Amino acid sequence: MISSLRLLNFKAFENQLVEFKSLTLLSGYNSTGKSSVLQALSLLHQSYQQNLLQNTGLLLNGNLVNIGTAKDALYENATQDYVGFELSLKNGTKGIWHFNYNSLEREANFLESGFNSVDADIYQSSIFNGQLYHLQSERAKVASGILNYQARELKQIGAEGEYTAHFLYTYGSQPIPIAQLSHPQAKSINLIEQVEAWMGEISSGLRIQVNAHLDIDWVNLKFSDPIGYGITYVLPIIVAILASSPGALILIEHPETGLHSQAQTKLGNLLALAANCGVQVVVETHSDQILNGIRLAVHGGKIESEDVQLHYFQRQENQGQAFIKVFSPRIDKDGRIDRWPDGFFDEWENSLMVLLEPAKI
Repeated sequence: MISSLRLLNFKAFENQLVEFKSLTLLSGYNSTGKSSVLQALSLLHQSYQQNLLQNTGLLLNGNLVNIGTAKDALYENATQDYVGFELSLKNGTKGIWHFNYNSLEREANFLESGFNSVDADIYQSSIFNGQLYHLQSERAKVASGILNYQARELKQIGAEGEYTAHFLYTYGSQPIPIAQLSHPQAKSINLIEQVEAWMGEISSGLRIQVNAHLDIDWVNLKFSDPIGYGITYVLPIIVAILASSPGALILIEHPETGLHSQAQTKLGNLLALAANCGVQVVVETHSDQILNGIRLAVHGGKIESEDVQLHYFQRQENQGQAFIKVFSPRIDKDGRIDRWPDGFFDEWENSLMVLLEPAKI
């Protein structure tokens, strides 16, 4: 598992260390760099998968994440012309990568390798050679798709969930790798029945049928009831969780999209269950209900408080220059949080204080 990642001259950060545990939650206002943390991990992964990271450089646009150009990757006020990542794993393995930024090639979609210092076995870790799912905030293409050989061989769901239908067609009849994640009401331990059961927590009675049209290499999902976009947004997340083996890494942007508050709480609880079973989960969210689901899981003994990391990203200014400060509240064994920085899931409390005041006439 990942224990920390340092970002150097990358997007909103000049030099920022981010620590990880089994379950890590990233929160904060828009445009405070939360997504950049997930993107950095995916950049390393997709560059390695294309045999570029080891000696050649950093692929900015690939199957998991698209940064844009070299200019988009570099910290705006950088005093040095390189982007760097320093990755540490829980077993003590470390890797350092620096990528040169050439102002003459600022529109390039690739950064050439500069200084590297990598432990020999770091490329055997899950972030490079294991299961990694990065589910971006746009996840509306899950109900149908073309049968894809690469997606099958690499067990991909797709950054936008575009291979979800294909994934369920290919692996739906196989048992889920982690039996502890089995839903008690599921018909069997097979993936498709487990997905149905867990999706039933979101939309009661939902049934999923996978239809393949092999003559045109097309597969689609048929649902028992009309579905809203909340279902299509959460389905790839449920599939990724249940398809993961211990040691897998799941990166999720805004899992709460389109879900009612109770469903968000249940999803937060499921994320905690997966993390407790050896899957490393990193979640970017604006939802206090996702946080509450995690807090309830800690309170209920479903995950240890020491295995949960909270980070809150806040934009501040110093002498007219903006920068991002990261606060890291701690959660105790009762699910309580030791400090609540301004803006850290406190909007309802702020609104309540106003509502408790006499109305202005």
